[in-house]
Amino acid sequence: MNPNITSPSRTHLVLIPSYNPGEKVYATVREALAQWNPVWVIVDGSTDGSADGLRAMAHENSGLRVLVLPHNQGKGAAVLHGLDEAARQGYTHALTLDSDGQHPAALIPTFMHRSQQSPDAMILGCPVFDSSAPALRVQGRKLSNWWANLETLHAGIGDSLYGFRVYPIEPLRRVMRGQRWMRRFDFDPEAVVRLCWQGVAPINIAAPVRYFSAGEGGVSHFNYLRDNALLSWMHLRLMAGFVLRLPHLLRARRGNFRRERP
Repeated sequence: MNPNITSPSRTHLVLIPSYNPGEKVYATVREALAQWNPVWVIVDGSTDGSADGLRAMAHENSGLRVLVLPHNQGKGAAVLHGLDEAARQGYTHALTLDSDGQHPAALIPTFMHRSQQSPDAMILGCPVFDSSAPALRVQGRKLSNWWANLETLHAGIGDSLYGFRVYPIEPLRRVMRGQRWMRRFDFDPEAVVRLCWQGVAPINIAAPVRYFSAGEGGVSHFNYLRDNALLSWMHLRLMAGFVLRLPHLLRARRGNFRRERP
């Protein structure tokens, strides 16, 4: 239990999108609640009974709120639903945490406090992999990171795919409401690129990631063919947007360079 939790934060909350997560979701939520208050879970049309289990947990813990979507809409859509409700409640920042236990809940206070120090920035986790990480996925993300850095003129995105992050809510809502994409697996990388285009600076913090085997209760909905095709289409869109924004990005880069010179 984090000894610094005395009352719910009025500005920063944890959002956990969840779709058929298996038993790991309950440990994930408990670990998050031990570090921060409030924690919201957005159940994205799950059919595994986890919505009822999470509601039972919320009945016992006032720091937990469960929002249930009637059918599966995708990670980005679930996060956006949570962001909209959080904005209505007056929250300004949200930390996104996957429901499968891969993200380090113990680092939630570190990320939140860094966000409180730099509220205009997004705080991005940079994954530190152990032996559980599938080699194909570790190598594959390098390509996505290369494209994301090109599309932002190397604005400083440490990792484009790691979903353990703190976002300023209003800039992210504006970006998502401005176009139809970013609703599924393409949410994480497209969010950081488009926020960089809007002038939201990335701050990177190293964070471990663990991949659980099926025997350990791990559940993965990643599909190599479908999701890599989705990422390819996403980067084609982003490159088109990058070309259109290139003069503005170059002017902004020159302005930042002048400000940084002694």
